[in-house]
Amino acid sequence: MTDKEQMSLFDLTPSEVPLTELPKADGVAEAPPAKNTRSAKNTSPATAATVPVSEQFASLDALREAACNCQKCPLAPTRTNVVVERGDRSAKILIIGEAPGEQEDLSGLPFVGKSGQLLDKILESVGFDTTKDVYICNTVKCRPPNNRVPTEVETTTCKPYLLEQIRLVDPKIILLTGATSLKSILGEKLGITKVRGQWYEWEGRLVMPIFHPSYLLRNQSREQGSPKWLTWQDVKAIKAKYLEIIGTDSAVDDDEEF
Repeated sequence: MTDKEQMSLFDLTPSEVPLTELPKADGVAEAPPAKNTRSAKNTSPATAATVPVSEQFASLDALREAACNCQKCPLAPTRTNVVVERGDRSAKILIIGEAPGEQEDLSGLPFVGKSGQLLDKILESVGFDTTKDVYICNTVKCRPPNNRVPTEVETTTCKPYLLEQIRLVDPKIILLTGATSLKSILGEKLGITKVRGQWYEWEGRLVMPIFHPSYLLRNQSREQGSPKWLTWQDVKAIKAKYLEIIGTDSAVDDDEEF
């Protein structure tokens, strides 16, 4: 399969999954503890990277329960569901998005609308199983009205939940999709176009900012240098690093592309 043929796997049909067919947010298996990993560089130190021990959660189930009852920020009164997590709690890759959209708010799961469908295709294009290999969450757990960007108050209020998700899942790799998650974790002031595809070290973990899938939906070109082409380079690098971490000899086929 040529690069362009593989990249076409990232295309979505105009229709979306009907809301009535969206999965509901049920519990997922508890993860065993894992060791931290190391990264190649650290160019953007984190702020408020840990939660005080007295405020930490014993498990992801306890975190979910607290988040679902949270009334700490202005988003609480307008939400339908609190959107906490999707994927495998023992995954080595943790993906952080911005905030729930309409479909996420209705289903209670992150990344299940068109952006989520595209994210799944991106991951699957290099052989990731989205039910086993990744854990997905958002910077904030409740939908901002009209899908606006979360405010600093909202992201700051919700950040302890995010930091606790990272601590409890204990991933080897964190992917930051878009500018909001980039700022929340790395505090990076440069735009996402300047830093995407670069590995950072944060709290002993490998972190890579990547384009948000919604940006790729607005930029359909697959020509060299386009957002989709750049994301293809990024996802191949992510898969290669993942295989290096888990200690396999498998390699990503350079002829495969989404």
